[in-house]
Amino acid sequence: MVTAIGGPRILLRQLRETMAEPLASQERLDKIVDLIADNMRADVCSFYVLRDDGALELFATHGLKRDAVHLTTLRLGEGLVGLIAAEAEPLSLQNAPEHPAFAYRPETGEDPFFSFLGVPVLRAGQTLGVLVVQNQDRRIYGEDETEALLTTATILAEMISTADFDALITPGSDIDLRRPRMFEGVGFSEGIALGQVVLHDPRVVVTNFVADDTDAEKERLNEALKKMRVSIDDMLNSGDMQIPSDHREILESYRMFAHDRGWARRLEEAIDSGLTAEAAVERVQNDTRARMLRQTDPYLRDRLHDLDDLANRLLRILTGDGGDSGRDLPDNAILVARNMGPAELLEYDRTKLRGVVLEEGAATAHVAIVARSVGLVAVGQADSIVSVCENGDDIIVDGFSGQVHVRPSPDLEATYADKVRLSAKRRAHYAALRDKPAITTDGEPITLLHNSGLLADMDALKETGADGIGLFRTELQFMIASKMPRIKDQVELYTEAIRRTEGKPIVFRLLDIGGDKVVPYMRSMAEENPAMGWRSLRLALDRPGLLRTQVRALLQAANGGPLNMLVPMVTETVEFLKVKRVIEREAARMGKLGMLAPNPLKIGAMIEVPSVLFELDELLPETDFVSIGSNDLIQFLTAADRANPRVARNYDPIARPRLRALKQIVDAAARHNKPITMCGELAGRPLEALALLAIGMTRLSMGASSIGPIKEMILGLDLNALRADMEAFLTHGDRATTVREILMEIAERQRLSL
Repeated sequence: MVTAIGGPRILLRQLRETMAEPLASQERLDKIVDLIADNMRADVCSFYVLRDDGALELFATHGLKRDAVHLTTLRLGEGLVGLIAAEAEPLSLQNAPEHPAFAYRPETGEDPFFSFLGVPVLRAGQTLGVLVVQNQDRRIYGEDETEALLTTATILAEMISTADFDALITPGSDIDLRRPRMFEGVGFSEGIALGQVVLHDPRVVVTNFVADDTDAEKERLNEALKKMRVSIDDMLNSGDMQIPSDHREILESYRMFAHDRGWARRLEEAIDSGLTAEAAVERVQNDTRARMLRQTDPYLRDRLHDLDDLANRLLRILTGDGGDSGRDLPDNAILVARNMGPAELLEYDRTKLRGVVLEEGAATAHVAIVARSVGLVAVGQADSIVSVCENGDDIIVDGFSGQVHVRPSPDLEATYADKVRLSAKRRAHYAALRDKPAITTDGEPITLLHNSGLLADMDALKETGADGIGLFRTELQFMIASKMPRIKDQVELYTEAIRRTEGKPIVFRLLDIGGDKVVPYMRSMAEENPAMGWRSLRLALDRPGLLRTQVRALLQAANGGPLNMLVPMVTETVEFLKVKRVIEREAARMGKLGMLAPNPLKIGAMIEVPSVLFELDELLPETDFVSIGSNDLIQFLTAADRANPRVARNYDPIARPRLRALKQIVDAAARHNKPITMCGELAGRPLEALALLAIGMTRLSMGASSIGPIKEMILGLDLNALRADMEAFLTHGDRATTVREILMEIAERQRLSL
């Protein structure tokens, strides 16, 4: 076994001193490999860096021919060095030339060396290079030597990531850490955004790597572990975590890992090698992440997220970092996160925010809906993008294709800049249609409305020329507030919203919170399936004071003018009637108090729970109008969680079964002569909007950015021909042909712009 002269602690101190010396970059790197070779009694120490073209370039060596530096390269997977880089695992050999992966490079002069130890140089689980020691004697490198070299590699990883290292890179190339990356995601909100990465939950940056007192560092680690374990136990013992739920399962995973003795032992071993407690956490998590990223089992990859979060939690305790989430944004900021709620998104300065990219989520998730509402380009399901991004990285988000480009090449940036200019021309084209009525070629007028929820997106009403607000989501005010909005605050918001419509109709949906719409100041019991739990109308009926307060605020805001209230998530007629009685009593109360009651006051029902489809003839006579909430309705009809990317995209919302269900509602509304509006995300996509028009819908509410494309499609549409074709298809069409396919044929025949 090779015996180090001073041990890893002495080596780390020497490396720290070397990093502080005023040396040129190559001189510093040469001195580092000399120190490693001397400390480990190695005949050779070589450092290879992974370039952006996938080649491993020799950057420094002690013991091999110096002329080979920056000339010798190996492909990823080629030779022992390439094997270590590809697998991110250490490799120790007594007779290296006998290994089947051995690749000889004559220019290096490595013929006499048999013993071999190589370790990957890792950062955030990514392989940045390989560090190697070799000896002429056929020796076995033990665990201590492997650990020492891995610890040294942690320091080198940080050196590679600094700007000082750039001087060593061959002009025209770069290191793999900074190579361009492209992610295939799902577009949540159309558009193109160019900007800089802002990590929603930035990783803790470790700056102090070398320990002066390992015993003191172990004590710091143990105290931090205790504090973290206590905080997790406290959360698990809180009242809203007492029943099974997704949140509890996540915390149970945290607790399991937090109490894992193997994890704690590896952290202590890293400290024994000379690292500080926080550097030890970074080092162990790097190794774990590198191994788990190469697993194909989705369960293991999901557990990697748990470990990442746990390691970051421990680092915050050790460093005292409170977790500033970067609300102070640069211009043209692009938010990158694993996942987030709509309230968190709304906390950011939207004057500087251009887009948002998520690793998870679905197009109908509420954060995606809010992103569209405030005009942000959004892409989700960009797997593992958080781990390869750094704050300040250049990024392009393509909401049309779902692609995200991190650190794009200048040519790609120029291409997308042209696309942005083209997109601006398209917006100008749609703006020219603003004052043109949305009437089909056969004379059928179509009402186009906005979905809204924030005063910030109300101004788009003038820009698009829409006919009004078909859905104002009142819950957004509650979700972004730090405490329950008072009646005065609600009245002010609703009054201003009415003022900004300038006489156009606006439909206020009553409070729709609960489920995944978390309101921080309203604690409730955790639920295993919150989408089907205590939310929306169910919550309002159980909290009549909350319902009455909002109804009073809306009635006052109308100030004697027209008022449209929409009751969400109606499951059966009796629920709607209960709310209707509350509204009517509050309206009568206003007259007694000498206040002006709304005139007219219209109360509508939102159809989004499948059970009410079997009670439409009882419900509709009690309503003044109805709206369809396609997001929840499609979710419940398909039994597919719209926030779960594994199933959310499996079910076409306009496939025959769903379209027939929607047509059933449209036909019932026609029988009872009730206005009906589609308010879900379905109405904002041209092909889906075409399907809705085909089954009799004439009122569509959507995000502001969708008005132009939908109006252009309508202006070229022969609606009677479309409905005749769709009726024939739904009645006796070929079962092997999908609704989408027949709609594409119709669109091509009518030369529609989709």
